[in-house]
Amino acid sequence: MPLRDDARLLADDLVGLRRELHADPESGRALPRTQRRVLAALDGLPLEVAVGTELSSVTAVLRGARPGPTVLLRADMDALPVTEDTDLPFASRNVGVMHACGHDLHTAMLVGAARLLADRRDALAGSVVFMFQPDEEGADGGGAEQMLAEGLLDASGERPVAAYALHVAANRLPRGLFASRPGTATAASDGLEVTFRGRGGHGSAPHKALDPIPALCEAVTALQTFVTRRFDVFDPVVLTVGAIRGGTKANVIPGDASFSATVRTFSPTVRALMQQGTAALVENIAAAHGLAAQVDYRLGYPATVNDAAEVALAADTVTELFGPGRYFCAPHPTPGGEDMAFVLNQVPGAYLMLGACPPARDPDTAPYNHSPQAVFDDAVLPDGAAFLAQVAAARLALAAAGARAGTGGRPRGARAAKADA
Repeated sequence: MPLRDDARLLADDLVGLRRELHADPESGRALPRTQRRVLAALDGLPLEVAVGTELSSVTAVLRGARPGPTVLLRADMDALPVTEDTDLPFASRNVGVMHACGHDLHTAMLVGAARLLADRRDALAGSVVFMFQPDEEGADGGGAEQMLAEGLLDASGERPVAAYALHVAANRLPRGLFASRPGTATAASDGLEVTFRGRGGHGSAPHKALDPIPALCEAVTALQTFVTRRFDVFDPVVLTVGAIRGGTKANVIPGDASFSATVRTFSPTVRALMQQGTAALVENIAAAHGLAAQVDYRLGYPATVNDAAEVALAADTVTELFGPGRYFCAPHPTPGGEDMAFVLNQVPGAYLMLGACPPARDPDTAPYNHSPQAVFDDAVLPDGAAFLAQVAAARLALAAAGARAGTGGRPRGARAAKADA
């Protein structure tokens, strides 16, 4: 049967797994119950399975019947520290934890891809690595980087020639629409922590104190001006101050005050300039007020950068599976952060979005990913599984054809490869 039709036969199983995961979410690196469910779902398949040492990851290798290169497929498994506010019958049972970003769908889709490819093992020339990753949300520092440190890219015995990931969207994209773009796909996401240290005093005599509050307010405003006046609008920066802390009473000048911000950039050059420039700006403002400033710029996830040829192959795969009109080339990157970036820094590949907004909701007004009201449509699960399986098979087929022709088997653009799966 065509792969797409086989994927539809898996729909009930994939929906059941997704809803089990959704009802019992876990966050961070330690996902023992999630890990057990993934291992159970993979049980019986011809896979070489390993689990992480410092996190509850699962890495599974499927070896094709003939030798060839390796392709990596990734799904993240962790939930968010959010209390669910939906009326779903399978809503989270765990107060303060919710699959508000769709990682439960990602996990189910990758399980489906593993089953589809296992059924086609005899047609594969090469290996597929299935990467089930905790802590994409960064609760404990980022799971992809830790999986890389634990040898992910050597799981099959050789480094992958390509890597792919799929992420669902609760809004913006209509249900079933795949979207990606060559080049930068998501922003680098960093943190900025600033503390102004002065000298406390009484509100009636500010001249006898060193008040950190006005300096902090000035710095918050100056940082926004810094962003708009020092950086090219076509290589943008998004800086958001999300928390301000200082003081206890209206008539007491505190000794210190602080704020926390996120900084999102789209190129390494601008990222480095922001790291240097924010520190200099804040320290100079503090000095002008007679204060000291402590600036902690915390590098987070780098920008996710897609390989143009791998994106073209992924777009072809969508069209071949589902027909025209199901792939959209996004004109701009998204300011969201994504730790698939660590993988794509080392392996050429493509990161795609898939619309999963329920048909009763308007994608333009539906609650966003990370919202307590975020809802995702299970109907996209077979399509996501079929895409992941097909793009891996297509990439291996392209590599095999390239090996026979002596061309290396790299995608060359639109309609670069087809697979028999």
